[in-house]
Amino acid sequence: MSAVLEVRDLEILRDGRSVLRVPQLSVEEGEVLAVIGPNGAGKSTLMLTLCALLIPSRGELRFRGQPIPARGTLAYRRRISLVLQEPLLMDTSVYDNAASGLRFRGLPRAETQRRAQHWLERLGVAGLAQRRARTLSGGEAQRVSLARALAVEPEILFLDEPFSALDAPTRARLLDDLQTLLSETRQTAVFVTHDLNEALLLGTRVAVIIAGELRQVAAPQQVFSAPADPEIAAFVGVETYLPAQVISQQDGLNLVAADGFQIEALGQQPPGRRVYVCLRPEDITLYTSAGVPASSARNRLSGTVTRTLPQGPLVRVTLDCGFPLVALVTRSSAEEMGLATGLPVQAAFKASAAHLIPRP
Repeated sequence: MSAVLEVRDLEILRDGRSVLRVPQLSVEEGEVLAVIGPNGAGKSTLMLTLCALLIPSRGELRFRGQPIPARGTLAYRRRISLVLQEPLLMDTSVYDNAASGLRFRGLPRAETQRRAQHWLERLGVAGLAQRRARTLSGGEAQRVSLARALAVEPEILFLDEPFSALDAPTRARLLDDLQTLLSETRQTAVFVTHDLNEALLLGTRVAVIIAGELRQVAAPQQVFSAPADPEIAAFVGVETYLPAQVISQQDGLNLVAADGFQIEALGQQPPGRRVYVCLRPEDITLYTSAGVPASSARNRLSGTVTRTLPQGPLVRVTLDCGFPLVALVTRSSAEEMGLATGLPVQAAFKASAAHLIPRP
């Protein structure tokens, strides 16, 4: 893949204070770059900057290898599209909204009609073409907004939390349709979201912004299973991270010591390195003291249940293993084991489930 858009040494200042720093970032041809982070982290600020709607205080944006001049952004903006949380449709027909970008660019009437109709059909709203936009539901309006953005055949499609205002069933259907569309068309896109499931479904790569800083860019599974620092770990759902120190390293396996017990983890950390051991709750398997079956799990800890919290079809179980350890089990498993406060249990997890993050 080749870079369509590149960011170099980007910084945004407000009142002399840095609110966003991105040393280097690229958007590759045909990929969907998902940008995630907590609310207020700087995701939308980055989006506005990448769309040339916000001039950076420092740094450079390059589109297809050429710098985007601060006073000459219109030519670049005509080659991209932006879909926001609110559809921002005009009070005209659905068709006129879908065709508006094409008319603005001066395309012939026949081509305008062909493209607008095509994308209304792809988004499943062609039957609404003559409806007034103000009569649409939230999901219908966002589909029209997507049709309008895609009709101009953008070289980059920017999506800034486009589903956050929709109800869960509508969001799920639209997300599934968009995933199919992006996969089939190989449309280059930047997708900003705070929803981790959306990032996993749509993202080819994931960029994580925490407190105005770009912290990690990697494949989705790497970000979620091997976060670069404790703040990223907490954001992506790692509920247990334990201070430890590496005892040994051999054949890609680290042995670490933490609070009087030892844990085996995949890694190449040198002996003596101070680390955090990160564990995701879904990677922990629980057994009652009645018997622990043989398994490939390299790590087994004894603990006592301190809390159970039902979460839909799952139960979140907190253990005291000398440190708080969180596990997720199904409701049926929790009932079979009789999980309740005070029950002694065994917790098991594989070495591959224990991710090590260097610490100061």
